Amino acid sequence: MPTLICDCNQTMPLQPQALGAALNESLTLHSALCRREAGAFQKAVQSGDDVVVACTQEKRLFAEVGAQTEGATSVVKFVNIRETGGWSKDASSAGPKIAALLAAAQLPDAEPVATVTYKSAGRLLIVGPVDQAEQVAALLADTLEVTIFAQGVSASAQAGFPAQERQYPVISGERLALKGWLGAFEASWDKTNPIDLDLCTRCNACVAVCPEGAIDLSYQVDSAKCTSHRDCTAVCKVAGAIDFNRAPQSLTEAFDLVLDLGARPLFTLHAPPQGYFAQDASAGLASPGLPATVLKLRDMVGEFEKPKFFAYKQKLCAHSRNDTVGCNACVDICSAGAVSSEKKRQQIVVNPNLCVGCGACTTVCPTGALTYAYPRASEQGVRFKTLLSAYAKAGGTQPVLLFHSQGSGQQAVEALGRAARLQKTERGVPANVIPQALWHTASLGLDLWLSAVAFGASQVAVLVTDEEAPAYLEGLAQQMRVAQALVNGLGYAGVHFHLLRAQAGDVAGLDAGLQALARNRPAVPAVPARFAVAQEKRSTLDMALDHLIQQAPSALPEAIALPAQGSPFGSLVVNADSCTLCLSCVSACPASALQDNPERPQLKFIEKNCVQCGLCATTCPEDAITLQPRLLLTPQRKEARVLNESAPYHCIRCAKPFGTLKAIESMLGKLAGHAMFQGAAADRLKMCGDCRVIDLYSAENEVKITDIR
Repeated sequence: MPTLICDCNQTMPLQPQALGAALNESLTLHSALCRREAGAFQKAVQSGDDVVVACTQEKRLFAEVGAQTEGATSVVKFVNIRETGGWSKDASSAGPKIAALLAAAQLPDAEPVATVTYKSAGRLLIVGPVDQAEQVAALLADTLEVTIFAQGVSASAQAGFPAQERQYPVISGERLALKGWLGAFEASWDKTNPIDLDLCTRCNACVAVCPEGAIDLSYQVDSAKCTSHRDCTAVCKVAGAIDFNRAPQSLTEAFDLVLDLGARPLFTLHAPPQGYFAQDASAGLASPGLPATVLKLRDMVGEFEKPKFFAYKQKLCAHSRNDTVGCNACVDICSAGAVSSEKKRQQIVVNPNLCVGCGACTTVCPTGALTYAYPRASEQGVRFKTLLSAYAKAGGTQPVLLFHSQGSGQQAVEALGRAARLQKTERGVPANVIPQALWHTASLGLDLWLSAVAFGASQVAVLVTDEEAPAYLEGLAQQMRVAQALVNGLGYAGVHFHLLRAQAGDVAGLDAGLQALARNRPAVPAVPARFAVAQEKRSTLDMALDHLIQQAPSALPEAIALPAQGSPFGSLVVNADSCTLCLSCVSACPASALQDNPERPQLKFIEKNCVQCGLCATTCPEDAITLQPRLLLTPQRKEARVLNESAPYHCIRCAKPFGTLKAIESMLGKLAGHAMFQGAAADRLKMCGDCRVIDLYSAENEVKITDIR
């Protein structure tokens, strides 16, 4: 795969021979690849092999040159080595990082996955003050089919708005609710306005005669002001649009797009559905962000696709059993309202149309029932190994993987690089910090972070901005506390996992945070791991932990205590005095961590299988089970051990064991004063099922069903 590097105006101290040695190819350093040396690019794209161009500045120009080049069949990939490393006070020692970035750029694209399709015919609902809605509608009506849901008139209504001409359908009412997504929104409301807007001719007679000023130019009656003079009804006899005795109607209508200009957004989710836009239009068409929103709406007609970002395996899910909810992590963290509980079917449901691909649900899932599908965990693992191995081959040490979003996070990193180039006080991205863009920063979690450390990363940092929902930040922080506790518990001193928060425009703050990372020197495994990241989360965790355990720098403890929140590992503590060995917890356990013994009354436990979902503790009728988050490091972690056992209770008639001594004694104690369980009936509680039936049929004083006529 040809790699083309360019250093315009010699702003980066690139060393093509050293980079070529790390990449196993011969590199030529260009100085004007997009201009007078464009022939080298044309020759490369005619080779048929994928081409890597180390320049994102002129991506569009390269695309145009490639399109005009006869016989150009190569796929061209672009990578930024300028703001991420070449423009830095540490640029002279950034060669290993640049080699790593170039090596990762040579990797194939992620395997395609199933897609989610949206179809929009351009039916737009604008909600808000009618004067503001009409101003925006005038910019969209040539492309979209506009309907306005009137919510009064703004206090700053300009002259001429709302217009007297009926240009767009206008509806109104109360309790407006909205559900759905791009191409499939459903609006529902109660039509309670005494003025029928379809019959209203906008003659304004009702507005003029209303003594309370209860009718505005949106032609809706403010019931709080109206005192039932009914002068409006008298002047509207010809049109007959006003009827205070009209029964309310519940109406619904379908739309493809929604522009919400109301004071209270219809969706309060951090990630609202695609096709829904909430916009402040209080300053009219000059409102910040409104022109950009209008341009987006004009383009949202047709058919659209996005990847289906998740994969779900119900058999691994620890959400619910027997109508009891255990793990609810994915439902709680989703900021798009895409994940819902279906506990009767022992599963969660993810709506692919609402899913925005943040991956937070997969990060907090303890079992791996939810996995991130695009890119897959296995593909991310290959990328990490490629980055870190190329970095080490080029002579780099103490590498730090910096994950950031493709939006605000990438902008912050690039702004830091430009500030360093302009000789500001900022130093730029340190030589050992390797930035990597993700679709969303919440899409990686414990399994891949630990794998990165096992592969040779000294630290893993996640750069978050105001793009991330608060729930995502807390979820990432929980996972990092667990990861850090594991690594420190295994004897690796220092801090390996960091959550960096970048404020908009605070380049100096980001610079200080990255410089602190560069100076940090935590302990790491002496030998990098070689395992391949699996798509199954628990398998990857086991392999990463096995390597970290093998390379541990000191003697291992028996167990590592873990934080109570977010731990996917742990044990159970059973109160033997309370537990009656009813074994309801065994049937509730989704991971087969709890087991019974067919031969004798025992509750057995395999700690390796436990995901700390809490279903056993929630199900236990005696509240005898307590979760104990930890990682056991002894061989007993993989072995079944007895948590509680009891002597069997023997049938008083045939002496066959049929229950536990504690359970039967507990039942007898609870029913001792009950009138239905006295004398012979009380004795039957002490019999097995067979003997109980025999005793009922052989008793002289019992009424039999055959005796009933």
